[in-house]
Amino acid sequence: MIPEIETLSSLAIKEFQEQKLKELLVYLNTHSTYYKNMFDHYQVDIKQIQTLEDLQKLPLTSKNDLQQHNEDFLCVPRHKIIDYSTTSGTLGNPVTFGLTDSDLDRLAYNEALSFACAGIQEGDVVQLMTTMDRRFMAGLAYFMGLRKLKAGIIRVGAGIPELQWDSILKYHPKYLIGVPSFVLKMIEYAEKQGIDYQKSSVKGVICIGESLRNQDFSPSLLTQKITKKWNVPLYSTYASTEMSTAFTECKEFQGGHHHPELIITEVLDECNNPVTEGSGELVITTLGIEGMPLLRFQTGDIVQLHTQPCACGRNTQRVGPVIGRKQHMIKYKGTTLYPPAMHDLMTCFESIKSHLIEISTNDLGTDEIIIKIASTDTTERFLTEIKDHFRAKLRVSPKVEVLAMEELQKIIFPPMSRKPITLIDKRN
Repeated sequence: MIPEIETLSSLAIKEFQEQKLKELLVYLNTHSTYYKNMFDHYQVDIKQIQTLEDLQKLPLTSKNDLQQHNEDFLCVPRHKIIDYSTTSGTLGNPVTFGLTDSDLDRLAYNEALSFACAGIQEGDVVQLMTTMDRRFMAGLAYFMGLRKLKAGIIRVGAGIPELQWDSILKYHPKYLIGVPSFVLKMIEYAEKQGIDYQKSSVKGVICIGESLRNQDFSPSLLTQKITKKWNVPLYSTYASTEMSTAFTECKEFQGGHHHPELIITEVLDECNNPVTEGSGELVITTLGIEGMPLLRFQTGDIVQLHTQPCACGRNTQRVGPVIGRKQHMIKYKGTTLYPPAMHDLMTCFESIKSHLIEISTNDLGTDEIIIKIASTDTTERFLTEIKDHFRAKLRVSPKVEVLAMEELQKIIFPPMSRKPITLIDKRN
C-alpha cells in the first residue's frame, strides 16, 4: 500500500504539495477566524504564496496561539464535529481539536498508510496496548487505521502484563502496538511466569512515545535492551495530535516516512530560517483537514530530515529520531543536553526500576538537573557508577536522588494524566 505520490520524483512531490498549499490558503482565508485575522494583521496576500519556499513569508503558529485562540482555529460549525480530542497545552489547560467525519476518514487513511509502511497487511491480527479513552486521538487513530487495513484488532489497552500475555497466548497477534519500555516489563513478567515469549506469535512491535534509534539510525540503548532478550523487529513512529499524521519506519529502519498528501514539513533554525543541513525545529502544515487545519505550526521537536531515496521504493522525506523538545534544551556545565539522551542512559541499569528527570534553575541562574530513581541497589558505589556512566557518555554528571518506588510512582503517574510524566521542568 504505497500511494503513487510517494514514489514520484522530489520535484513532482513538491509541485503536488504547492498546489495543495494554495488550496489550503484559500480554505483558511474563507473559514478560519484565526488565520483570516492573521493574514489581515500581517497584510498577507495569499495569492503571492505560490511555492513551498514562499512559506517563509508567512508567520508561524505556536502552541500558545492554539491555546489562547482555540475556538478561532475551528473552520466548521460545531454540529459538524464528530470527535473531540485534546492535547496538552503550554499554559495549563488542554487544547481541543475538533474532527469532522472527513477528518476521521483522513486519520484512518494516515494510520493505514503508516501501519502498511511497517508491514502490517490485511488479515494480520494486531494487539493494541494503548488507551482509546480520555480524549486520546492516537488510540482512536490506531483502531481506525487497522480497521481500514482490514486487520484484526485486540483492544487490550495500556498496562497489565498479565492481561497482555493472556491475549497474546489466546488470540495469537502478529503485531503489538505499544510503548517500548512497557515491552521490557512484558518480557520481565514472561520470564517470571515461565512464558516462552521467544515462541510467541508476535513478529513485530509498532512502538510509540519513545525513540528507538540514535541519530545515525543505530539502535538506542532501550532498543538494544529489548532485542537482546526478544529479537523482534521494533518499528519507530512519530506523531502528534496537532499533526493528525504519523511518520512510521519501513523495514529499512531509516526514519519515519513522510506522507506528502497529508502534511508539509519544514525544519527551521533558531532564527526560523530553513535548515539545509543538520537539525532544527520541525514545523508542519496540515493538508486535507476540514475541522482545524494548521499553517506553519511549530511542533517544538528538534529533528533532522533525510531526503535520499529509501530502499523500500518511497522517495519521500524521512524524519529522524527526535533529538529533544526545543523548550527542554538544557545548558548544563557548558554542555547542551536533551532529556531523551538521559532517559536512554537510564535503561542501562537493571537495578533502576523507575526514574524521573527534574530540571530547575539554581541560585546562579543556570540549569540544574536531578534524576530521581527507584532502585534495588542504593549503595554509594552504584550511585557513583551512574554518575561515571553519564560522564562517559554525555561529559557531565547530574545529581541523583533515591526515592521509594511508591513515592516516585505517585509523581510519574498522577491521577488525571493519560501519559506517564518522566520529565518535570521547573525552570524560570
